Amino acid sequence: MAQRAGSADMPLHGGRVPAWLGQRMTRLGAVIVEAIILEYGRDELLRRLAHPFWFQSFGCVMGMDWHSSVITTSVIGALKRGLAPLSKELGLHVCGGRGRHSRETPAELIAVGERVGLDGEALAKASRLVAKVDSAAVQDGFDLYLHAFIVADDGSWVVVQQGMSDARAQARRYHWLSEGMASFVDAPHAAIEGQGQGRIVNLTDRRAAGSRDAQLDLLGGIGPDGILRELQRIDVPAVPAAQQSLLPHLVMPAHHDVRPENVVERRLHGALAAAADRGPADFADLLLVPGVGARTVRALAMVAEVVHGAPCRFTDPARFSLAHGGKDRHPFPVPTRVYDRTIQVMKSAVLKAKLGNAEELAAIGRLDDQARRLERQATVPCVAALIEEERARSHDYSGRSIFGWEPAGDDAETGA
Repeated sequence: MAQRAGSADMPLHGGRVPAWLGQRMTRLGAVIVEAIILEYGRDELLRRLAHPFWFQSFGCVMGMDWHSSVITTSVIGALKRGLAPLSKELGLHVCGGRGRHSRETPAELIAVGERVGLDGEALAKASRLVAKVDSAAVQDGFDLYLHAFIVADDGSWVVVQQGMSDARAQARRYHWLSEGMASFVDAPHAAIEGQGQGRIVNLTDRRAAGSRDAQLDLLGGIGPDGILRELQRIDVPAVPAAQQSLLPHLVMPAHHDVRPENVVERRLHGALAAAADRGPADFADLLLVPGVGARTVRALAMVAEVVHGAPCRFTDPARFSLAHGGKDRHPFPVPTRVYDRTIQVMKSAVLKAKLGNAEELAAIGRLDDQARRLERQATVPCVAALIEEERARSHDYSGRSIFGWEPAGDDAETGA
């Protein structure tokens, strides 16, 4: 069985991911997944996908809008495209998606079951139950529009689904994990990401067990007239906030720009210092390749943390947007040249690790180890200064955003 793992609230944004970024997200997302499975196994990947802070950081390091609802649809889309050719090798299948794709999830799961020998009908039932819980049993004002079901060959799974509230201009993401779940209706969530909206109807709360039992009795015993009489007698007491379930809960701000308060600077300092310290030692050969230099190693240090970092290190997802920027120029335009080199290095490391030579992948891991050692003592430019430097050099890195390529010279600072 499964449990809800966490949730996230984000500003509701529209629009589409441009093809030039979507293609890169597909390649980088797939190779990061491969690296995690090689290092920690498939179950650990599913646990991370069920953690709202890690999921948001994963999207940020891939260059998506660091705080918005689009990060969910774009990450799921990138994984579905990128992992499809690797599904047999990795034993991992991404089903569903946004809109009509969400409604196709049960049929996709049945097809996966037929291919790999799983009970596809049971998976389809689980998919429908998860969607029903977050749309009916939990009535929090968010209407579901995205449902993604990621299942492994051994039958373990994670669900990521998202709802929207037009009135609040917010989206809420719900995470479910099959590991350790005892019931679909009794405290099943691994996480829900979002801001508190006051009192809601939540029949999945353990304290609602009596209510669930009473509803069954009402349906089976007293009939419509009896139900009406009972409704007239109801007086629901307020539930203190302190008694509410404490699942991982991520709340993203409405402002577009990345601000110092959105980043834990000591962690950023550690990553940048590790890149400067370990880069020359671990990436000597790579640094001889045209285009792979200090800036690429800096991006790799943040990718390394996404691969190796513990859950407690993802409380500031905005920090990971400083690896490859964002499509809307926040915190800075996507440095496509750096992005492509990051993919190149990661693909080379993963391919060699599959063939038995794990040294490059281990070198990337050492970046993360060194970052944690250095973060308490390292001092580098502040977040604002780092963003200003990136914008000033954006043209040199082939910076690109939804507004186009970054121009050379002083015009690069004007933006759009």
